[in-house]
Amino acid sequence: MYQAVSVIELKSIAKGVEATDDALKSAGVRLVSAHPACPGKFEIILTGAIADVTAAVDHVKERFEQNLVDCSIMGRIDEQVIVSLLGTAAPENHGSLGVIETYSAASAIKAADIAVKTSKVWIYELRVSRGMGGKGIVLLTGDIGDVKAAVEAGEAYAKEQGLFANSSVIAAPHPELWDQI
Repeated sequence: MYQAVSVIELKSIAKGVEATDDALKSAGVRLVSAHPACPGKFEIILTGAIADVTAAVDHVKERFEQNLVDCSIMGRIDEQVIVSLLGTAAPENHGSLGVIETYSAASAIKAADIAVKTSKVWIYELRVSRGMGGKGIVLLTGDIGDVKAAVEAGEAYAKEQGLFANSSVIAAPHPELWDQI
């Protein structure tokens, strides 16, 4: 089942906490994360039906307009992306490793969605913002050809948005690398 995802970024941590509460009370959405993000901003990630996510974002935009930095609503996100964001599945090594690094959480989420819809790959991990200066990173695994195609597709999206940082594809990662990532 496809879900929508929203990333809301505010320039105040205090107002970010308040906006998170308001968003959750305004519509039937599920909180993926709400936390301070570098440099001194607050990031809210919500998921749910597109109408509910849109209602929550509209509510936050109306009440916290003066604190809003950016927001994005992405509809029809692949379930694998949602599961990765929620951290409800253990990562599995399926062979090769691909990495897409972006300059924002929203672009990493969208790049991950495009990647898994492009070829037969699995999200090994999806990290957004925390401890990375606001960046996002997608780690993909699968057969080398599929991983290359998925990374290229996610990379192309991030480049179009002007938010691409870097990428890499490793055909056969060392076992100790898998243990550390």
